[in-house]
Amino acid sequence: MTGPTLRSAGIRNVQFGANVIVVEPVNIYDCTIGDSTFVGPFVEIQRGVIIGQRCKIQSHAFICELVTIGDDCFISHGAMFINDLFANGGPAGEDRHLWRPTKLGNRVSVGTNATVLPVTICDGVVIGAGAVVTKDISTPGIYVGNPARLLRQL
Repeated sequence: MTGPTLRSAGIRNVQFGANVIVVEPVNIYDCTIGDSTFVGPFVEIQRGVIIGQRCKIQSHAFICELVTIGDDCFISHGAMFINDLFANGGPAGEDRHLWRPTKLGNRVSVGTNATVLPVTICDGVVIGAGAVVTKDISTPGIYVGNPARLLRQL
């Protein structure tokens, strides 16, 4: 019997803009975080993620590879981003050509415990707490539910 394989969490190879605040512990690696952005504790931001300027990423958020977040966005506690749709009936694993990108415009707020699948979301959108975004959003407004639907335009 062999011992465990240990991998460390922390901050590695991150391109930070000016005036970024990060509250540890976090697992942030191989990504870009724009000027004046706040990242709370227990957040994971993975390889290749791009986060714009003046964003707030609250505690326990998970931002996976292939996610781009615009400027002035708010990602609330426990929000999850998904890049694998289980296209073959299970996890793609390291078969990255099965993964899909997610793009958030500017001034997008994602509520607590919301889940965002690989979609494109336009500027000026609010995703309600617990919502599950399964389709692209092209109209500014407030979206709630599972699957997320337009509650009202902004």
